[in-house]
Amino acid sequence: MTIDTIDFTAIISVAFLGSLGHCIGMCGGFIVAYSSAKIDSSFSKTRQFFSHLAYNLGRIFSYVILGMLFGFVGSVISFSSASTGYFYFAVGLLMVLMGLSLLGKIRFLTSLESSLATNTFVKRLFSLLIRSKSFGSFLGLGMLNGFLPCGLVYFFAVSASATGSVFWGGVVMAIFGLSTVPALMGLGFVVGFLRSGGFREVMIKMASFFIICYGIYISYLGYIALIR
Repeated sequence: MTIDTIDFTAIISVAFLGSLGHCIGMCGGFIVAYSSAKIDSSFSKTRQFFSHLAYNLGRIFSYVILGMLFGFVGSVISFSSASTGYFYFAVGLLMVLMGLSLLGKIRFLTSLESSLATNTFVKRLFSLLIRSKSFGSFLGLGMLNGFLPCGLVYFFAVSASATGSVFWGGVVMAIFGLSTVPALMGLGFVVGFLRSGGFREVMIKMASFFIICYGIYISYLGYIALIR
């Protein structure tokens, strides 16, 4: 995948819809927990805003690092047009599996998402960061959250690897992170609505549909590369 084949509209759409569905479910408790423990009622609205902003900037920073790493991996393994075709096809298939997993049709992401979240080191680091109320601790907490397993992060990391570029891999993940900010920044103000089962279910289905369609498209690009 090159810059010409990166569909920024699809990335933004999937990320935003996914943030209203999957991310609210996965990270909602995390955000409510740090908001309750780290943000005092004495905090001004401005300080609360910048605290949440620091958390989200930390997430985005982690996503960009992951995107650059996966983009590098993609650049290393794309040696020929044939290998590129096979890679595209495999990436597309993986995206379809992720979309089906988000729909609950298969158990593809469950074990991946729970592996690091229960790690002892992660729990200790979270405990250390949750006790501090500095802006740096909000940034660190966001970075920690950004590296934790998540189905949508996996999807966009795979998309980043398909760019075959360190720079564009980072860009893909930056756009993904920025597209999730509105929902996660606003979570504290509309918790009940965004976490309601019916609303989340609709958003997850929409995001999953886009992921599956995008995966089929990427596999098609791989197929075209192989038959040329």
